[in-house]
Amino acid sequence: MKRRRWCPELFRRALRKVETVMQTSTLFSILPEYICTPDGMEIDREGNLVLSCPNYADDNLSGCVVKLDREGRVTKWFDVPVLEETGVARNMGIAFDKDYNVYLCDNQGWSEREDLLFKGRVLRLKVADDGTILENKVVAYGMEHPNGIRIKGDYMYVTQSYLHPVKHPSGKLVSCVYRFGLDEENIAITNTLEDRHIFATFVTENPECQYGADGIVFDREGKLYVGNFGDGAVYRITFHEDGSLKENKLFAQDRSQLESTDGMIFDDHGNLYIADFCANAIAMVKPDGTVRRIAQSPDSDGLHGELNQPGEPIFWDGRIIASCFDLVTGPGKVNTGHSMPATLAQLMPET
Repeated sequence: MKRRRWCPELFRRALRKVETVMQTSTLFSILPEYICTPDGMEIDREGNLVLSCPNYADDNLSGCVVKLDREGRVTKWFDVPVLEETGVARNMGIAFDKDYNVYLCDNQGWSEREDLLFKGRVLRLKVADDGTILENKVVAYGMEHPNGIRIKGDYMYVTQSYLHPVKHPSGKLVSCVYRFGLDEENIAITNTLEDRHIFATFVTENPECQYGADGIVFDREGKLYVGNFGDGAVYRITFHEDGSLKENKLFAQDRSQLESTDGMIFDDHGNLYIADFCANAIAMVKPDGTVRRIAQSPDSDGLHGELNQPGEPIFWDGRIIASCFDLVTGPGKVNTGHSMPATLAQLMPET
């Protein structure tokens, strides 16, 4: 038998070919009619999946929070307290503190309607298991576009995707991350760089998609990662010992594999999974910053488990669950229209 000679280059080509094979997502849950745009997710103390639903697609629906069991069955937990001025809540990002108080980004101005601008809030709620709201506190108000939220130690970190009052010399969009103490309340946000609660800022370079800081997550070592949505870029923030910002540096960017950076989550191996909202895809970023798209879907109604404009991934029960926002259309978006019912998709972590 003739032996084949070892060829490193052929091996590398074969490996690249294997790595380009993408998963096909499947259906996890068809959501009830009172949910039209599912978004942020968390895991509660009982291990239930908790889903934040701003319901932008229907002006007659206000925001709510629901729970799902492992079979995808949905139970409404509570309706989010509305802003009296608008009569609705538009909750996107969600987080729990160590006592399982609920923190929500009420993004009233997401649609950019003039009458809704600068009415965003961050809420802290104490909610009983039966959905009774025992305490409702406003952490911050007057925000232009609060989006994602994570809690670390005694602070919460909130992305604000627009900071339009700030004029960058280039004319491009400025966005930011705010840091609030968990015990702070009734903070009036100025939406200017003079605001003492701004922790980090970003400039979105892509003129075709002027949408800024969005996905946000901590790694196991305590470094903070923020997605600059329009640039498809992930930034890594490190801290001084006193908690102040040490460095805000580009960590990963590859527009051929990742077009936009919505919600994101780490696995136990340090891989970062990101919802690529514009491309109907999920991408994985390795610890060295290498980016690879692992699943993608065409435009669809999501009823067969397609990634129908994924807004956030989360690890739960050994799989990745992705919320499907399915609303935004236009240049650079795979999605061409909104459809009902809303869905959640699922896929497996990469090995």
